[in-house]
Amino acid sequence: MTKSEIESVKTVGSVGSDSAATAVKNGQSEAPFEAFDFSALDTGLEAMLAAGVHFGHLKSRLHPSMREFVFLTRQNVNIIDLDKTKQYLDRAGTFLADTAKAGKPILFVGMKKHTHPFILSLSKRLGEPYVIERWLGGTLTNYSVIRTRTKYFRETEEKLDRGEFQMYTKFERQRKLEEVERLRKRMGGIKEMRELPGAVVVADGREGKLAIREAHALGIPVVAIIDTNTNATDVEYPIPGNDDALSSLRLLLGALGKSVAEAKGMPLGGKMT
Repeated sequence: MTKSEIESVKTVGSVGSDSAATAVKNGQSEAPFEAFDFSALDTGLEAMLAAGVHFGHLKSRLHPSMREFVFLTRQNVNIIDLDKTKQYLDRAGTFLADTAKAGKPILFVGMKKHTHPFILSLSKRLGEPYVIERWLGGTLTNYSVIRTRTKYFRETEEKLDRGEFQMYTKFERQRKLEEVERLRKRMGGIKEMRELPGAVVVADGREGKLAIREAHALGIPVVAIIDTNTNATDVEYPIPGNDDALSSLRLLLGALGKSVAEAKGMPLGGKMT
């Protein structure tokens, strides 16, 4: 990555958390990967530059472990070395492809609000489990209990679909509906996860530290987008990049999704049915 490439970007910070929050608020990108064409995805340096992947945080917020990934500092903002981003992105993609080929689930996690549409639509596209909104303590480290609860959740939903609660009183039916809704909010993304995942993918390394901690406790490798204010040594497969910009998330998560889709033999173009 040359200095001339960096200098070609006119405004530092033009692709960041403000634009991400605004887009989510306005209802944009509600399902960005639902009809995404993975085959047309460009992960070259120019494409990453255009997507704002290189924008880090202010120099004062730099985590020491991220120094090796900083190309330069411009207008007091750390600029990420996209050559290294590309290298680490490819490495993470290869690992996820191997995990998918082994038939292991891949758990996708996004804690920041603007990551939710990306994690939700990508995991559904790939048929993989996900967690958004809130990490339920023990999701991995207390998986035997979680598995029992998700089984109960599935069975209760099936009973509702079959109308088996019609014999209950109105009050009892309402209680069951409220219970299912609570379970759906807490466990909806993992109800089909029948075993511990072979990998965890975190869209925002700093906010996903609880998931990362539990994965480490069980020896589950973690892939995470790591911005300049985050500890890169916390995960086995860090991807240095902007975790605030929607365009950056779309490119980086899209590249990981493409690797998984290819490994599972899924079609890459258009909407999956």
